[in-house]
Amino acid sequence: MLTLLQAIFAFLITLAILVTVHEWGHYWVAKRLGVKILRFSVGFGKPLLQRRFGADQTEFMLAPIPLGGYVKMLDENEGEVPVEEVHRAFNRQALWKRAAIVVAGPLVNFLFAILAFTLMFMLGVKGLTPFIGEVTPDSIADHGGLKANQQIIQVNQQPTLRWESVIHKTLETVLDKENAEYAVRDEQGRTSLHELALDDLVPDDFTRKNLFDKLGFKVFRPRLPPVVGKILPDSAAQKAGLQVNDEMRSLSGEKTPDWKTWASIIAKNPEQMLVLEVLRNGQILALDLTPKNRDGKGFAGVGPLVPDEWPPAKYYSTEQYNLWAAVPKAVDKTWQMTVLSLRMMAKMLTLEVSPKNISGPVRIAEYAGHSWDLGVERFLFFLGLISLSLGIINLLPIPMLDGGHLLFYLVEWVKGSPLSENMMFFWQKIGITLVLMLMMLALYNDFLHLFE
Repeated sequence: MLTLLQAIFAFLITLAILVTVHEWGHYWVAKRLGVKILRFSVGFGKPLLQRRFGADQTEFMLAPIPLGGYVKMLDENEGEVPVEEVHRAFNRQALWKRAAIVVAGPLVNFLFAILAFTLMFMLGVKGLTPFIGEVTPDSIADHGGLKANQQIIQVNQQPTLRWESVIHKTLETVLDKENAEYAVRDEQGRTSLHELALDDLVPDDFTRKNLFDKLGFKVFRPRLPPVVGKILPDSAAQKAGLQVNDEMRSLSGEKTPDWKTWASIIAKNPEQMLVLEVLRNGQILALDLTPKNRDGKGFAGVGPLVPDEWPPAKYYSTEQYNLWAAVPKAVDKTWQMTVLSLRMMAKMLTLEVSPKNISGPVRIAEYAGHSWDLGVERFLFFLGLISLSLGIINLLPIPMLDGGHLLFYLVEWVKGSPLSENMMFFWQKIGITLVLMLMMLALYNDFLHLFE
């Protein structure tokens, strides 16, 4: 329940911030260009809160349906306008002014993404250093000469401090339909170059979470040693005679080299007596351990002894900059993510990328809650990414979106007059249909995701 509430809370915070940011872009530019603003609404529906401010008594409103917002301007197409205020109506503005007001919303989304990424880089982006784990024989990685315990330091001559960079650069290579050049460093500090043939990879491998299976290696994750750190009262571990600082060596003949292996064997054997060998004060002891049954899984009631420095510093990287270095990094990150998003959209149109990758409110809420749980810097990345996506989507040349309005203004500029009311109405119906179809697809994907 707590996770669900956290996801909903993070989702609402995300929407409130990004909707306000987007609509503020329209509002700010319209005000500067002399257009009268009647209402600024975050959300749709009957207002929960509303206040009027300023000389124009603009109504600021918070509504219960959080999937968007709007800025209502004085406009002769939407009602009567007093003669003395006609010059402040949106429809009476020069073409360049109307275009500037429309493009301001998506533009501020891009600027907000840069701000979010800047703060993220200043706080520090943490992640696992890309060390290669077990390599699958006769795989892409094996044929390319990659070995376990090597660190990937570059992909296509671009530095890779974290796995995120490895995935991003590899995806770009797959989209280009080229081979990838991995630069690695071994345990002795020697570097080497390896070419990986990526012909069998498709963009969907990056979203189906089977990328490393296709490449043929595992992500190396440091494993906790199988040493007891705490024992719960009246637990199976206490009854078996386990003590703090005991090192587990095996369970019924099966070696337990790390805590994960130990916990996995326990989980598979509820209410089954296991012979546990432990190292205590230099001596090997045999104990009888019978895990309790907890929801069909074995539970011993014991926790690991976590070393003071965990995970070890060599396996964890933090990318952190001061303000002056963080801003250009954020701009570069925004550019990279924008280009990548557009390329993925293009591949989706040609059916090279599955439309299942389109997420709706359920999955966005899930990602929001997850990023919120991981810390401020991850939530900032999520905010920046979603803001960027909103900016891109709103600039698509689809009627009803900002990009559709810009397309109409382009036609008006070319032909020297606006489209007729009938033609505008026709294209708006097309736009509404496309937007509804996109929303239905996103909700359908969310529905399928719930049962995965």
